[in-house]
Amino acid sequence: MNDTGQQRRIKVLLAKPGLDGHDQGAKIVARAMMDAGFEVIYTGLRQTPEQVGRISLEEDVDVIALSSMAGSHLPFCRKLKPLLEADGLQDKLWLIGGNLPAQDHDALRELGFRGIFPTGSKLDAIVAYIRENVREHVA
Repeated sequence: MNDTGQQRRIKVLLAKPGLDGHDQGAKIVARAMMDAGFEVIYTGLRQTPEQVGRISLEEDVDVIALSSMAGSHLPFCRKLKPLLEADGLQDKLWLIGGNLPAQDHDALRELGFRGIFPTGSKLDAIVAYIRENVREHVA
């Protein structure tokens, strides 16, 4: 609850990592999250791990979500994980969506990305996953 007695909205950072220049899907996901009542901070294209970590900390988000279509998700996530941990953000919900081959899912989970949403994932499923996994932190 916030100071006015209302439940605080879930706050999501949605970032486009690295040289990935495809953001149409991320914009659709961001709109679905906003329509679901989430506060969404969309970083735009070509974010570095350091930028994602800094914005996540500064904005005090509940969810750190990446949208990756360029195939560089594992190296980016390997660089991002220690930065998020150093800033005490390991208790946030980490998600990733996009062009994510099935053989990479276990490695992404080991890096701390609990929600993995390959291309074609349903928007309702993403929203429901966030609600189910963030509820106890924001209530």
